[in-house]
This record gives sequence, C-alpha cells and structure tokens, in this order.
Amino acid sequence: MAFENLLIENKKRIQYIIINRESKLNALNKATLAELHTAFYEAFHNPGVGGIIITGAGQKAFVAGADIAEFVGVDADGGRDIARQGQTTVFDMIENGNKPVIAAINGFALGGGLELAMACHIRIAADTAKMGLPEVTLGLMPGYGGTQRLSWLVGKGRAMELIMTAEMIGASDAHRFGLVNHVVSQDQLLEKAEEILNKILSKAPLAVASAITAINAAFQPTANGFEIEINEFSRCFGTKDIKEGISAFLQKRKPEFTGE
Repeated sequence: MAFENLLIENKKRIQYIIINRESKLNALNKATLAELHTAFYEAFHNPGVGGIIITGAGQKAFVAGADIAEFVGVDADGGRDIARQGQTTVFDMIENGNKPVIAAINGFALGGGLELAMACHIRIAADTAKMGLPEVTLGLMPGYGGTQRLSWLVGKGRAMELIMTAEMIGASDAHRFGLVNHVVSQDQLLEKAEEILNKILSKAPLAVASAITAINAAFQPTANGFEIEINEFSRCFGTKDIKEGISAFLQKRKPEFTGE
C-alpha cells in the first residue's frame, strides 16, 4: 500500500516505518494515525518482517505531538472518541504486537510522540533528543496512554511531576529515569536500533512473541501475569522451534529458527 505520511523501508527482516511529515515536525494527524494502523497491521502479519524500527523523518523530531489544529471545536464526546480510537487502533496495537518494535527517537518526542515511543517495546534516543508530555499547557492531559505507560516506566512520582509540570527532559535524564534503554549519538541511532533488533531476530520468533505477551501482562491490573506466563511457556512446547533450539544446544551449534 502507498502511504502519504509514512515511508516504509525494508532491510532484510527489519522493516522501517518512518513518519514522513518533516515540515510539520512529524506531528500525528488523523491521516497519519490511520496509516500507522495499516502499516503496523501489515508488518505484524507479514512473514517476511521480523521486527520494526519506527522513527521520524529528518533529525529534528521523532514526533512533536498531535496535530492540535484537529482539536478545534471538539467536545467531550469527541475527545473520548479521539483517545479511544487512537489507543485501540495504534498505541495498544503496537504494544501488544507479535513482533518487537523499537522506537529510534531522533529528536523531539512530545505529547503523542512520546506516547507513541512508550507504546514500543524498546526505546533508543539520540543524545540530542528531547522528551515530554506538555498537554496540560493546552488545557489537556495525555490521552494516548501516556499517564499509564509513563508511570510504568519511570514510577508514579516522576510521572506525576513530568505530566503536571509539562517539563521537557533531555536524553540523559530520560535514560536515568528508565524512560529510554540507550542513548547514542545521532549518527549511531539507527545502527544501535538495528544491532539490538538483529540480536532479537536471531532468537525464536514465537518465543519472543510469547515473552512480549507475558511481560505486558505484568502491567495489566486485571490480568493474572503468572498464569499468562504459564500458558505462554507451555505454548512454546508446541512449536518446532523448541525442538530446533534444544537440538542445537545439545549439538553445540547455532539454532536455525523458522517461526513454526
């Protein structure tokens, strides 16, 4: 499918999803969110794609937030629809996807942009990146899962402070707080993302998918994470990959997983 706001690039089993609205600092409008839903759905269902790296076009912004112009005239019911639609079709979809997703934060990640990065499984930031949830300066609050995911990642106290002050933080503080996994120079950003993703892609794909499901369950209040872990653990025993993994281990060779 051809996209107006995204660039899709494939590098062996890695798929890049690049938000391509550089003149708008890659802001998330309705059309871009719709395209993100389609792009991730296709990537998750494409057997040739092992994992995804998402980033923004240019070096200035990952995603500088939502397209605020689209909020003009929206009432409470409309706001509920915006948040629910975005969370369900994009942010929750990414978080619960069956393949690893790495956010390569190349610049500003503000508001919905930081929420997008937090929905990914791993975050790597350029040392020039700036992050924050400034919604309260607009009379809003985060609506794409930001209050929940930021609390999970940095703890309640820091989340309270960052959201209520609307403070923007640099990459080094984001790393110190646990918001991002790694900080590298701008020119090493994609190389580092590929390095980590290739390590993951050398492992059993179905086992990785099960691990994503079980880890996510730890942050779902109504889920029994231990029971889900047991179920996902047992599911692995029904795959061909576990047989290959055990054989390779006993034969002292590298496994060749097929995702079956």
